[in-house]
Amino acid sequence: MCNGAVLKSKIAPASSFDDDEFEAAQYKRLNAEEAQALRQQMPSVTPWQVVKLQALAGLAVAMLAWGLTQRFSAGWSAAYGALTVWIPAVLFARGLAKQFARAGAKSAVNALNGGVVVLVWEAVKLLITLVMLLAASRLVKNLEWLALLAGLVVTLKVYWLALLVRPLAQGRRKAGEARVKS
Repeated sequence: MCNGAVLKSKIAPASSFDDDEFEAAQYKRLNAEEAQALRQQMPSVTPWQVVKLQALAGLAVAMLAWGLTQRFSAGWSAAYGALTVWIPAVLFARGLAKQFARAGAKSAVNALNGGVVVLVWEAVKLLITLVMLLAASRLVKNLEWLALLAGLVVTLKVYWLALLVRPLAQGRRKAGEARVKS
């Protein structure tokens, strides 16, 4: 039989975590002015901005599908695909905004409650998307699945575009500040 301590030391590497470094780390609580300056340096993308971008992307892909194929059914199919992403996203953004507004500006929503709220609204969003996709063949006359898929995928990719827009906006803001200083 093997000694448990010997076996454990052979399997698990020694921890490189240094308790002294952790205790020495300095954390500074920001005052109101510092917090405001940080928010200005790192602007966030609101859910409503993402929803607006999704609407524009959905409209663009629907018009492109209609223009390229010269078939209204392709344009409407692409638009419906975009709507299967956009409508649930609007409900998600509205639900989150309403929930966090209810919490009040001064009272902080704890992390667990905030996480549960996001998960519930994400489940609602997925359920509505699934129902809309299942109903597509009944609701869209002469449904073209490839166009529907194109509208859905392009509109979904807006989430990634929103993540890219944030650093670009920061770069433009810093460039504008540099011009003002000079």
